[in-house]
Amino acid sequence: MPLFDHLGITVDDLPHAINQFHPVMAALGFARVDAHGSVSWQLDDEPELILFPAREGESGPHRHGHVGWQHLAFAVESRAAVDRLHAIAMDSGWTAVRDPKLYPRFSERYYASFVEDDSGIRIEFMHNPPREAVAG
Repeated sequence: MPLFDHLGITVDDLPHAINQFHPVMAALGFARVDAHGSVSWQLDDEPELILFPAREGESGPHRHGHVGWQHLAFAVESRAAVDRLHAIAMDSGWTAVRDPKLYPRFSERYYASFVEDDSGIRIEFMHNPPREAVAG
């Protein structure tokens, strides 16, 4: 049983956020589940991602670097998957924060992109394969 069960995210415009999140979450293999007042995506034993509408009077969007949300990273199987998911996000209205590229400050194998939705929610698609075992 995973220790991390779910992540709830508040968004300004739930229907619009669903339109942005669903193509990305579906491409990651998650199934959409609609509930009263929210929507979630689920996949086997992975943590559930839930979107909730902002309460009336709350202001948005979230501003990166302020107290609260930083980003959620999705580990994927290849650089090609990072590129594919980045393109899906762009086609779904996300904004590119950082296009896919290597991040040698993390490791010489770390390849990632960062995108942000209209509510200021930032996600990362990343591939960081293990270092090959040294023969000998």
